[in-house]
Amino acid sequence: MAKLELDAEALYRALAEKVKAALGSADRLALVGIYSGGAWLAERLAAELQLDGRLGFIDVSFYRDDYAEKGLPASVKPTQIPFEVEGATILLVDDVLYTGRTTRAAINELFDYGRPARIVLAALVDRGGRELPIAADFIAATVELEASETLLLQRADDGSFTLSIKHA
Repeated sequence: MAKLELDAEALYRALAEKVKAALGSADRLALVGIYSGGAWLAERLAAELQLDGRLGFIDVSFYRDDYAEKGLPASVKPTQIPFEVEGATILLVDDVLYTGRTTRAAINELFDYGRPARIVLAALVDRGGRELPIAADFIAATVELEASETLLLQRADDGSFTLSIKHA
């Protein structure tokens, strides 16, 4: 496969513009980032949208349907939802949308906190390969990768993003 170059900062800006245009005036908007890449993206989006106190983070490790196969990851982070989920419009943010299993797990966990009025999904990159009927409302790029490849979002100390492809 040809070398794929993705400018993560340009993709973030494109995603942020789509989100702001569609949800900038949404009622009771809150962001929930999926650890780790989605959490980083959600932090920046929440700052741009000036959503003080309306930002949460979710770790889906215990909610995944393949938990028994994968086991406990080395670094499970606590879920933090510091706002009322009931009746809110939730923008669920992830870095890479792949099988849909992480999104399903995140939605299941969100409902443990209440029943949102609406959940919309934003992902920096959609790499296809869906195993569940899940689609993002906002995507910055769609790419094709081999099954043995993983797309990895990284955040530098200055907060800037980079994307790299990891081969298994």
